Amino acid sequence: MSTVLKAEPITQAAIAGLADLIEASGEADKLINQGQCGRYHNRAKLDIVDGEPGISVFKSVSFSLPFTMEMMERHPFGSQAFLPMQDGDYLVVLAEDKDGAPHNPRAFIAGAGQGVNIGRNVWHGVLCPLSDPGLFMVVDRITDGPNLEEHWFEEAYTIEK
Repeated sequence: MSTVLKAEPITQAAIAGLADLIEASGEADKLINQGQCGRYHNRAKLDIVDGEPGISVFKSVSFSLPFTMEMMERHPFGSQAFLPMQDGDYLVVLAEDKDGAPHNPRAFIAGAGQGVNIGRNVWHGVLCPLSDPGLFMVVDRITDGPNLEEHWFEEAYTIEK
């Protein structure tokens, strides 16, 4: 038997302290390009240790709900921003740390136009697009050194809407 997590719509308030929600919400900070473009300035903070920020493209198979989550991971030396290059929803699972392991995971649904910058050393689920083609730009730490820790659960979580 597994623990059931209900995925809720993502908001900045819900993920505060763990991640930044990157979206064009509210009033633009300023207008640029002769007033034709709103700039929503500095929506996330990159946090990189001993490496350089880089932009990669990830292409993942799509998943569906309910989703069985058997593990979470974290990156101790760099934040990781996921920016969807597609329409459609994706699953974001975040957890606090307790004694070196994920504690109290929470599941969220993010949609088109919503990026998520997961903080350095924050436990999170794997990239989990809920539609094809599962295409994302990812801004994170680029280096040959290690930057991944995984935690496998004794009992999986089932995530549903």
